[in-house]
Amino acid sequence: MNVKKQKILVMVEDDLAGIEIALKENLNPYLELVSETASHILFSGGKRLRPLLMILSARICGYNGDQDKKISTSFEYLHAATLLHDDLVDDATLRRGRKAAHLIWGNSAAVLVGDFLLARAGAIATGTDIIEVIKVVTDIIEEMSQGEIHQLINKGNIDLSESDYFEVIKRKTAALIQGACHAGAIIAGASEKEKAALIEYGYMLGIAFQMIDDLLDYTAETKDLGKETGADLREGKLTLPVIYSLAKANSSDHSWMKEIIKKSDFSVNEFEHLKTLLLKYGGIEYTEKLAEEYVAKAIDSVLIFKPSKTRDTLQMLAEYTLSRKE
Repeated sequence: MNVKKQKILVMVEDDLAGIEIALKENLNPYLELVSETASHILFSGGKRLRPLLMILSARICGYNGDQDKKISTSFEYLHAATLLHDDLVDDATLRRGRKAAHLIWGNSAAVLVGDFLLARAGAIATGTDIIEVIKVVTDIIEEMSQGEIHQLINKGNIDLSESDYFEVIKRKTAALIQGACHAGAIIAGASEKEKAALIEYGYMLGIAFQMIDDLLDYTAETKDLGKETGADLREGKLTLPVIYSLAKANSSDHSWMKEIIKKSDFSVNEFEHLKTLLLKYGGIEYTEKLAEEYVAKAIDSVLIFKPSKTRDTLQMLAEYTLSRKE
């Protein structure tokens, strides 16, 4: 196991245990199908990054209540809902090393259970009676939906720009991570300065997280990633390593890359050759360096808080984003 990951897990062990309990206690399905499908995605080895960030954000702002674990489940339910919907839209076969839910329970069940999880997240937010928290959660749902639609519209678009790419990941990934941090600050009664710092932290971390996630599609092994490598390309999604390399490639390599991108049934050898071109034209390196810049900004943003174990944990979580393999 990555040494940094192991250290983080020790530091947040109690928080993660509390999150697991809260996720089970607050799911509240009354139909077995909902329970089975939701549990398949919720309890299949997720990192719990989003609820953890909410809890840590609240703590660094001085929260001392007992509702943080329950409220944090909203952000994991939102995340799980998007995974159920995404896998169906993308016709994915694997998620976290297991068969995708829609292949087990069917498309309709995957959609409806995803809807249930969205509603459950909203209900938990509403239960706080804090308008700001409710607004954060509803804004996240809107942003994520628009991000996914934007991505859908651009499926297979060879001419996708870097700015379009960032617009998509800002909405589909960063909005949720940013919102979790923001909600933590809100329930702690944080100052505007503290809220702004955690919003900045969540945004920068969210962008970096997605860039590294997209990079792993070309650098990780299927057994580590929990889904098939090359899945983004097969689904017609152009991500930053490819966008950058396409822009830098000579005419012959550019033409070859375009042909592969258009194919959903490219061979292993073709995919391997594409990866060599991403290295040749700097798409891998460019994405790594840009992710490092975003992580550095995330780390800097929490320096307004006094030194503490919680601040160290937030900074280490940002650093770990760059070294993760799954």
